[in-house]
Amino acid sequence: MAAAKDKEEKMGASVAEQLFTARKVIICEEINQKMAKRVMAELLALAETSSDPIHLFVNSQGGHVEAGDSIHDIITFVKPVVKVIGTGYVASAGTHIFLAAEKEDRYCLPNTRFLIHQPSGGAGGSASDIAIQAEQIVKMRERLAQVISTRTGTDIDRVRLDIERDKWMDTDEAIAYGLVNTVVHNSSEIS
Repeated sequence: MAAAKDKEEKMGASVAEQLFTARKVIICEEINQKMAKRVMAELLALAETSSDPIHLFVNSQGGHVEAGDSIHDIITFVKPVVKVIGTGYVASAGTHIFLAAEKEDRYCLPNTRFLIHQPSGGAGGSASDIAIQAEQIVKMRERLAQVISTRTGTDIDRVRLDIERDKWMDTDEAIAYGLVNTVVHNSSEIS
């Protein structure tokens, strides 16, 4: 059993090394502080090694908004261009990360689905604390609506309306909305 675990760990390290050398980062999980730390570290390390573009693959159900904010901000902070490729589904905080790339650098594979919606919270505690948390969620909703509007070119009033409920989009709808620039079928199509 220990030998199988060692083999799996070595293979994982080898894959991680190959991805790093190829300047590729993968988000394929719920967005939380632990994965944000990993992705931020990879992006910052890649930025230190070269100014060549970085390819970030996103397949995420979303998660913690502030963890998504951290990755979003690092994408815009680093010097290299970050080309984002959506695959599977890009939802909620995953869409927020996806939108950090410039529009011409936002790609997706043919079967990708996208989701935008307002943030939700698990408010608890005293009535005063719940009121404070609700106020913060309203501020966060407006901030995220502004980001979506700015990064997609979609009118802010339409975005506010669209995020009141879950808004799912296929690739054609995501292109029309301004989320995605190009649907690609293979890596040679990414400029």
